[in-house]
Amino acid sequence: MQDRPTALELLQAVRDLLEKEILPTLTDLRLRYHTRIAMNVLRILEREIPDEEERLRAELRALGELLDLPPTAPPRDPALLRQRVLEANRELCGRIRQGLADSGPWREGVLAHVRGAVEEKLRINNPAELATFLAEPEDE
Repeated sequence: MQDRPTALELLQAVRDLLEKEILPTLTDLRLRYHTRIAMNVLRILEREIPDEEERLRAELRALGELLDLPPTAPPRDPALLRQRVLEANRELCGRIRQGLADSGPWREGVLAHVRGAVEEKLRINNPAELATFLAEPEDE
């Protein structure tokens, strides 16, 4: 692992290059469009990387409580942590498909969890839409 530049600094440097040096020179609309997509992907990564492990640990903890799983320490290995979150989300999806969240008290917990998960994903993937999402009334 290198000290400098950090992964985040590298992403920012590439995005700056695309935005300030490359994009202004492009006349081909298709290439301009693809360059803007690449810049947006880099922005998403810039927002995702800094606190990713903390967000994954929080999501795993919330899923564990929702699914009534035995409490365990989250894995230290980031890849294993991502895998555990994925598995817990699959378990949640399976229970939803079985109809367990169609009614009853667990439904409220599922709705609150899913709404919170969408909010977190918007915070990373499309912060401009977050305010719109938060302003929308909750439908059940």
